[in-house]
Amino acid sequence: MPPDEALVTCIDAALTFGRGPQAVVAVHGADLEIRAGRRLAVVGPSGSGKSSLLHLLAGLEHPTSGTVTRAASLGPYDIGLVFQGDSLIPALNVVENAALPLVLADRPEDEARQEALAALAIVDAADLADRLPEEISGGQAQRVAVARVLAQAPRLILADEPTGRLDHATGARVLDALLTAADHTGTALVVTTHDPAVAARLTTRRAMRAGRLLASEEVS
Repeated sequence: MPPDEALVTCIDAALTFGRGPQAVVAVHGADLEIRAGRRLAVVGPSGSGKSSLLHLLAGLEHPTSGTVTRAASLGPYDIGLVFQGDSLIPALNVVENAALPLVLADRPEDEARQEALAALAIVDAADLADRLPEEISGGQAQRVAVARVLAQAPRLILADEPTGRLDHATGARVLDALLTAADHTGTALVVTTHDPAVAARLTTRRAMRAGRLLASEEVS
């Protein structure tokens, strides 16, 4: 993959839920290009359309109008998602949760476990490896969710309010892990957030208001 390849490109991409007078426009004609290795924060209040935009980038939703194009070189495991809410599988312990994308990609079990343990160490959660999700805190679960994506080693990480439900210290550690891993691997990173302090740690910011993606702002 070329170092500056456009991974995902949105051209006038819109997303509407429902029809007629009950229709809700979640995203209005967004233009956005995510290139390899870039760091982008999409900043806005709850309900501004940030999550819907992320779902369009990930391919979880298809645009009602306009286009969202992903690079032909992106494979099925090259986009990693960190969701806002609980996303761990209750029946699997922490290391099994972190290894799941690798297992689904038919990696050998021992290799998947080692990669998962290494990813858990990055987010300071290796000591939780044998615990079940019900035995860890919400902040720890979010760090495990980040580790699961890091173990996957994607080309693009899309993180939806990854610090939104965490205290300041834990949130900072989660963001540190995302940025460190992205810097180490050259992964592109898109983070949605309502927190200006989180947004300030990424290279570029795009504000979102009432479903509209505003012009970019470079962060020095």
